[in-house]
Amino acid sequence: MTDENTVVFAKVLDGKGGATNHDALSEALIDSQPAWFHFDANHDSAADTIRRAFKDIDEYSLQAIFDEDARPRILPLENGTLIILRGVNHNDGDTPEDMPAIRLWVTEKRVISLRYRKSLALMKVAELLDNGRGAKNIGEIITAICSLLFSYIETTISRLADNMDTLEARVLDNPDKQLRKDIAEIRKSAILLRRYIAPQKEVMNQLRYADIDWLTTKHARRIQETQDTLLRSIEDLDAIRERSQVVKDELVNTLSDNLNRNLYVISVVTAIFLPLGFLTGLFGINIGGMPGVDEEMAFTIFAAILAIIVVFQIVLFKYFKWF
Repeated sequence: MTDENTVVFAKVLDGKGGATNHDALSEALIDSQPAWFHFDANHDSAADTIRRAFKDIDEYSLQAIFDEDARPRILPLENGTLIILRGVNHNDGDTPEDMPAIRLWVTEKRVISLRYRKSLALMKVAELLDNGRGAKNIGEIITAICSLLFSYIETTISRLADNMDTLEARVLDNPDKQLRKDIAEIRKSAILLRRYIAPQKEVMNQLRYADIDWLTTKHARRIQETQDTLLRSIEDLDAIRERSQVVKDELVNTLSDNLNRNLYVISVVTAIFLPLGFLTGLFGINIGGMPGVDEEMAFTIFAAILAIIVVFQIVLFKYFKWF
């Protein structure tokens, strides 16, 4: 028999936006109305439970939805449709770019979903059903999951873009070496997000034009809107990556300019004092025959000569536009 502990929830749709929750999987299976079954893949018996309860799932599809590193894909088959998507991570202690997979097996009467980690989008769709404001059929469950999933993705990318705006302002106002790390973090997040978000463009395109019984023209239009949201998100991620490179280059150029300016000042000071140091070193030799040793005005004359040399150097540098 089935292991009820693997079932997170079993909801039978009432066709009006609500659903009846069944504690026992067997009770929900008897009902002829469209139903949504959500399982916890972390239980060892989850695969056997699904295998025994749903005979229409082939072994290949079963292994695909239990793959821990499942990538976004869609596979329409004779008995159902395999759909795997990725959404941003809202779980405590995890980063958004560590995207959990949403694994779905969809038929005309049933949705079977699987989780290793919680998905906020999926749980929100389930909550709407509990409140009587949710999906009325199987197609609406799938479109609602996709819509919320990509809406959360868009929100996350928007926050990433806002962080990029802040970094751009900091580079212009107060550039420092710490900004390199911050820019690298944003660029890394954008790359990791795009890794799973970009393939979903093709998944949504295939789903939109798929010849599936539970997918109506109305659902296809909503999927098109969801696809447009996804495309904007991908474009925004590409823009963030390009902006991060531009900001990084600007930061490097600014820091290099500051360093070169400091080195230039040091070089000018060194050039001015180099002949002065040579002369003071030369006249500081404590041996016989040094001129002016017995002259009272020798030091004053020597200091005046040094001042004249400094003035001459400054005029010379100005003439050659060295500063």
